[in-house]
Amino acid sequence: MATFQMTLDDDFKADVDELFEDLGLDTETAVKMFFKASLARNGIPFSVKHYKMPEDLQEAIRDARMKKNLYGPFDTAEEAVASMLKDD
Repeated sequence: MATFQMTLDDDFKADVDELFEDLGLDTETAVKMFFKASLARNGIPFSVKHYKMPEDLQEAIRDARMKKNLYGPFDTAEEAVASMLKDD
């Protein structure tokens, strides 16, 4: 049995631990899943490419994090979509 170690920023590690816990996994299991999927696909198990997030999406994420320009809550998905589509 071999040991695999890596160094991560504390905040980054906490974020990935939380994400995987929400998915019902621990980080070690998630990493093993990545390695197994890599072997099964004989490469990285997802597309590796540059991704530039559109500015309007970046702005929406910033707004959500700052809790501004938010609307709702909505009782149905239809109400939420209607709110997004209406002109202000």
